[in-house]
Amino acid sequence: MKILIINGPNLNLLGVREPGVYGNEGFESYLAKLGARFPGIGIDYYQSNVEGEIINRLHEAGFSYDGIVLNAGAYTHTSIAIADAVKAIRTPVVEVHISNVTAREPFRHESYLTPVCRGCIFGFGLLSYDLAIQSFLTQQ
Repeated sequence: MKILIINGPNLNLLGVREPGVYGNEGFESYLAKLGARFPGIGIDYYQSNVEGEIINRLHEAGFSYDGIVLNAGAYTHTSIAIADAVKAIRTPVVEVHISNVTAREPFRHESYLTPVCRGCIFGFGLLSYDLAIQSFLTQQ
C-alpha cells in the first residue's frame, strides 16, 4: 500500500508555529514515527505553501497511490481549485487537521474539501494523520 501525505501552507513550521495549537513536534520527526508505526505501508510526504503546487501533486499522485492524506491548511477554507482537483482524481483522499477547527475562528468552520473527500479527521493533534492512515487500512 502507498499513501501520500500532503501538507499545505505554514505546516512546514510545525513545532515552531503556535505550539499551543499545533504542538511542539516538527513534522519530519513525526513522519519517522509514523513510518515505524506502519512498517508495511509506503508513506511519501509532500509539503507546499503554494496552492498550484498542491494541485499539481494531487494530479500526479491521484491515479497511482492507494490513498492521500491532505491537510490543506488555510486553503481548506478558500480553495475551490483544490476541491476540484480532489474531485478529478481516482485516489481516495482523507482531509486532516491537527486542531479542532470547529473550536476555532468561525471562518475555519467551512471546508470546501470535506464534501469531496472520503472523510475528515480533526482535533487529535498529529494523531489525526495516524487515524487517516488507519482509515485506508480498514476500507480496502
